[in-house]
Amino acid sequence: MIEHSSFRLQLIVFALVATSFINIYLTQPVLPILQNEFSVDIVTVSFTVSAVILGITISNLGFGLLADKFSIQPIILVGGTFVAFTGLICAMTENFLLFIGARFLQGLFIPSLTTCLAAHLAKTLPAKRLNIVMGSYVSATVVGGLGSRLLGGWIHPPLHWRHAFLSASVLTLIVTLIALLWLPKTSGESSKVESSIGFPELLKSWPLLRIFFSAAGSFAIFSSIFNYLPYRLGSPPLNFTTEVTTMFYLVYIVGIFIGPFAGRISNQFGSGHTLLVGSLVLGAGLLLVLSSNIIAILSGLLWICAGFFTIHAAAVGALNNKLTSSQGRANALYVLFYYVGGWVGITGCGLVYNHGGWSYLVTVLLFLLIFPIITAIGEYNDSTSNCRERKKNSRDMNKI
Repeated sequence: MIEHSSFRLQLIVFALVATSFINIYLTQPVLPILQNEFSVDIVTVSFTVSAVILGITISNLGFGLLADKFSIQPIILVGGTFVAFTGLICAMTENFLLFIGARFLQGLFIPSLTTCLAAHLAKTLPAKRLNIVMGSYVSATVVGGLGSRLLGGWIHPPLHWRHAFLSASVLTLIVTLIALLWLPKTSGESSKVESSIGFPELLKSWPLLRIFFSAAGSFAIFSSIFNYLPYRLGSPPLNFTTEVTTMFYLVYIVGIFIGPFAGRISNQFGSGHTLLVGSLVLGAGLLLVLSSNIIAILSGLLWICAGFFTIHAAAVGALNNKLTSSQGRANALYVLFYYVGGWVGITGCGLVYNHGGWSYLVTVLLFLLIFPIITAIGEYNDSTSNCRERKKNSRDMNKI
């Protein structure tokens, strides 16, 4: 294990992940504006978000393998430069197909700043320290997601959404350069031991697979709700403006505190209990946003954020606690399932929303809670079995 400056490492992790997530969701609060500007329908304009997620999905495993073989610095340099360059294309183009293509390319290279970093941390940090730093990782996804919505629909006026892409590109370049200067250098040699367990073997492990499906299901719920929120709030009887709608994304702030808190709760009460509580809170939030009452909707969004980030933090912790090798590959698979869930959720729920509106969308998402709930039950059963095994071993030792 390599000893790093704890504050510096957490700062780099936070900056890289937050900046990456800023690039992902820039168009979400201005989807209706993009729809009118490019003269496309609601499903097509949603590709400005889902194309990024699809790109992440396709390239994620490849970057996981690269992180096992090469030093992280050149990967971050190439990836950060490409994300910034394609963002500039989005800021300038008048062609919608080119816009979508550039967004897809952004997605292809975002794992260089997220998945590769997670793999690097999993390989080089001891378990206790990894949990703390991964808490910063989860909190950064919150800040990045919130910053993305605010940058795209509030800090820059909605009609000036191109300025948001320009700002995000400049920020990406700055953070990339800082990471190159500050991130501790490694040779990538530490990954040799991990290479004995490949992706197929990891996918055959049900305790790991259910965690991957939990990531997919919970993120499908979360991403779909916030992707189509502008349509819900901008339609009768609410009729909110884009600026007012964007303010609702401030509920993301809850996740900044929930991530580290959920990790501590998992350590004390077990990941099974934590996942179950998160699932129930998320479900309660979904029921609340069915209402047309603004207080109920705001409360529901807060509960959705609290439930989702509780599930996410507990699942990441449970995953890494199960691993003794192949941490890079396992974390890459987790991120893969996570974004597959988001892409399927956003794309599929566009069709659902077109067909039946908000209530149909929320009903479909309630069924997806089965994935984190099954994971919670499995984690609880595993914990109970391990406890019984430890007690049995203790009694056997006492007899000796």
